[in-house]
Amino acid sequence: MIISETVVRRVTARHGRFVAAIVIDAIGTGVFIPVTMLYFLATTSLTLVQVGAALTAGGLLALPAGPLVGGLVDRYGAKPVLQAANLAQALGFVGYFGADRPWQIVACAWLNSAGRAVFFGCYGVTVTALAAPGERERWFGALGSIRNLGYAVGGLVSAVAVGIGTRGVFSAIVAVNALSYVAAFVLMRAVPNVVPEAAARDAAGGWRRVLRDRRYLAVVAHQLCFAISLFALSIAIPVYAVHILGLPGWTAGAVFTLNTLIVGFGQSFVVNRLGGRTRSHVLIAGHAAFTTGYLLFLAADHVTAAALAIAVVLLGAGVYTFGEVFGGAITSTVAAEGAPDALRGRYLALNQFAVTTAGAVAPMTLSGLLSTGPTAIWLALIGVSALGAVLAGVIGRTVPAAQVRIGTT
Repeated sequence: MIISETVVRRVTARHGRFVAAIVIDAIGTGVFIPVTMLYFLATTSLTLVQVGAALTAGGLLALPAGPLVGGLVDRYGAKPVLQAANLAQALGFVGYFGADRPWQIVACAWLNSAGRAVFFGCYGVTVTALAAPGERERWFGALGSIRNLGYAVGGLVSAVAVGIGTRGVFSAIVAVNALSYVAAFVLMRAVPNVVPEAAARDAAGGWRRVLRDRRYLAVVAHQLCFAISLFALSIAIPVYAVHILGLPGWTAGAVFTLNTLIVGFGQSFVVNRLGGRTRSHVLIAGHAAFTTGYLLFLAADHVTAAALAIAVVLLGAGVYTFGEVFGGAITSTVAAEGAPDALRGRYLALNQFAVTTAGAVAPMTLSGLLSTGPTAIWLALIGVSALGAVLAGVIGRTVPAAQVRIGTT
């Protein structure tokens, strides 16, 4: 099997319900991510820009959620906070059933964005507590592979849903998502909760120390660039393929499924093969892959034959995906190991704040760029990747966790 069997056995044998919760969550999310914008375009009378603005507003309102819960994670552990995030997202997707006005989308998007930010902040803390130093890239890689295989299953369902395109099908997608978060909440009850000792927390300081850590702020800035590229998959690429290039609706689901299959079967394999490579160098290679993918998407606009345009888009999606494969597990590991144990909740909450920020501004920004034509959006994303590569080089010189060779302590 391509995924590292040893690591997967360790994770599933000791923490099977944690893995099951991730898989169920991933399947539900995988169904909805490729059709987020398309869902509201099909079920409401709102325009592309209106939907993008509403999702962005909800994301912006959710920005304080991650940093606010960082202290709760340090004091009470990640498990109860993570379960609260599961319930918030379940409520958010239930609300999507009747959301046909901008303010309603804003309210539901706020619940989903806040819950997602909290979930991933807690996820990093949990994995870091369970995995030993020197194995964390492999754990993040293996769990990322498992999660993306769940996304792939959801992506296959979404491809069928987009092809059908009825309101009933889209409503079923929302229902599956809501149920997936309820199931994840139940399964997380069996996950151990790790809480730093009170003495260590008191000695470590608080948010003042986190915000004064300039080296870690560079890690957060790099995370922002990396996250913006990741959001292009769910926001820009499906709309670009279907609405700008005029390709069949199933292309959007196919792109997402291709991405999740490559990450699912390839990320853990690639991380294992990169053993001994410097982490920051691998991050730079990831941004180079993103850039190449964007150039291929731009080239698809100059192809007249539909079949060839589909092939170019899928090729671009494949190359783009290796940016995620190279960077996914490494960014998570650098962010986790770059934080002190007693303040890891706050540090990772700040790092997740960058992801939440990217998720907040991406819908409106990318949809606005799309409305002006393909050149603007892909050149802008190329610029983001170039900045990300520069920041990867900076943390490679200043952050010890980024200087470590993969697979070593």
